[in-house]
Amino acid sequence: MTLPVDIVLASASPRRRELLERIGIRFTVVPSHVPEEELTGESPEQHVLRLSRDKALEVASRRDVAGRWFIGSDTIVLRDDTILGKPANVEEAAAMLHSLSGREHRVLSGFAVHDRQTGLTLDDVVSTKVRFKELTAMEIAGYIATGEPMDKAGAYAIQGIGVFMVLGIEGSYTNVVGMPLCEVVAVLERLGAVSLFENPV
Repeated sequence: MTLPVDIVLASASPRRRELLERIGIRFTVVPSHVPEEELTGESPEQHVLRLSRDKALEVASRRDVAGRWFIGSDTIVLRDDTILGKPANVEEAAAMLHSLSGREHRVLSGFAVHDRQTGLTLDDVVSTKVRFKELTAMEIAGYIATGEPMDKAGAYAIQGIGVFMVLGIEGSYTNVVGMPLCEVVAVLERLGAVSLFENPV
């Protein structure tokens, strides 16, 4: 595959970085300064899409940042119509996990790829259904004690210890991790940023 040097990931998320690295894409990381706040009257889909675009465009607007293609992304856990962000403390993490126990929720990820050269921005939202098993109080307390839930939306990480809670998913796995890789790569290919398997043997 072609290894570009002009791709910038506008995110400090180690999970998004690992996803791109896993398929051999070369890029730099420049975290955005966009506040992740909800706006009144905004749907969850509009929320993640706006933040993804804002992140990509904010970093692309910096004159001191080199690059052509800028990737922004935002992920939320949605229980019914309630957005579950990162828990502020142990009590909040426990409450989130209790509320997800034995039921289905959705993970929404928005993403945007901005081409600084052409001014074109392509974006989309991907939704994945996740079903949890019934959790015991001991399992919730034990999982929180690992520290893993504390910096994760919805208080769990499907790519980590939290996978023990997941009975099944419907949709993109990488979307739950933090970025829908299949869709993002398709947009990067469409914009000419990458060419996977350009010269197969």
